[in-house]
Amino acid sequence: MTDNVVVVGSGYAGAGAVKAFEEAVQPGEAELTWISDTDYHLVLHEAHRCVRDPTVESKITIPVEEIKDSRTEFREARVTGLDADARELELDDGETVPYDYCLLAVGTRTAFYGIDGLQEHSLTLKSLEDAREINRTVSEAADAATADDAAEVVVGGAGLSGIQTAGEIAELRDERGANLNVTLVEGLDEIFPGNDPEIQGKLRKYLENADVEIETGEFISEVDAETVYVGGGEDEPPTEMEYDVLIWTGGITGRDEFAGADVEKDERSNRVHADATFQTSDERVFAIGDTALVEQGEDNVAPPTAQAAWQAAEVAGENLARQVRGAPLKSWTHDDKGTLISVGERAVAHDVVGMPISTFGGLPAVFLKKFVAVRWIAQVSSVGRAVGAWTDM
Repeated sequence: MTDNVVVVGSGYAGAGAVKAFEEAVQPGEAELTWISDTDYHLVLHEAHRCVRDPTVESKITIPVEEIKDSRTEFREARVTGLDADARELELDDGETVPYDYCLLAVGTRTAFYGIDGLQEHSLTLKSLEDAREINRTVSEAADAATADDAAEVVVGGAGLSGIQTAGEIAELRDERGANLNVTLVEGLDEIFPGNDPEIQGKLRKYLENADVEIETGEFISEVDAETVYVGGGEDEPPTEMEYDVLIWTGGITGRDEFAGADVEKDERSNRVHADATFQTSDERVFAIGDTALVEQGEDNVAPPTAQAAWQAAEVAGENLARQVRGAPLKSWTHDDKGTLISVGERAVAHDVVGMPISTFGGLPAVFLKKFVAVRWIAQVSSVGRAVGAWTDM
């Protein structure tokens, strides 16, 4: 009897795993069903480009029909639950999809850490719709600004997403000649926390040259409809920052869809535990990408990055095929190839494999960032689509 394999999610992990499984499985060995709530793959690490220019969305959205093999069945639906005992996935329309093996690759949702008012009053950047909403809201604020009354945009969280978003908004402001202030707020002492001081310093320089104000060392403590409150305590009032647009990029947590699934999860983040083969506590359920905490040795897990997701996807897809035929599973170890971050039209590269300089900017960094994006597009779609996307990456 042919096994039924189901992959959930169309991000880097899901799309990459589908491609890898299709290449690894033999005709007739298994049937593959791919489920996602969008009928396209979003090149998420370039979604910030749409904050400035919504026309870029056609370059970073790849229809699933361009990605999958004709033998793979695709269903556009949102998975709302998993019953491991019954081996069924529950859909938002009430239907169920049976599986023999499934791979969860639905990504994460934004974490708000219980900060009063933050979720109600902030925008996030986790989808194409989010990017459109940020563009619309920032554009309206820029249009409403006057010479005597600047629009205030606050970006919370100075990780990769926050830095790139702030850079795009600064470019949008400059292109429109708008009176708009951009402030990047980070609770820890440095931007791009936990990384090498050399890249932190380079990014700070680029942001400051783009006229982005940087506030570090105090966490957002509360938000209302007009004000972000930063820091404060028993003997000290918080700093008040008025805003017209607030964007929050400060963290990730697991999706609610699998909160009740009978697989081991992290109590704090609700992300699914998986070993280095991507198998969870249920041998028929695999998890990958930001959905999972993938073991990488003692007390270490894979980073929640696009680079890690597409590296892992190749092994995860092959492992699904191996599981179907009863072969031993491969273990995966993340191989950090370096870091590439854009600040508007500029970019910073750090610890890129094969490069003689540890941290650099300029045209070489811009070229590398473009190359990585289009290489992924070519891998899951076509060289023609990748070439067409080059100028907008």
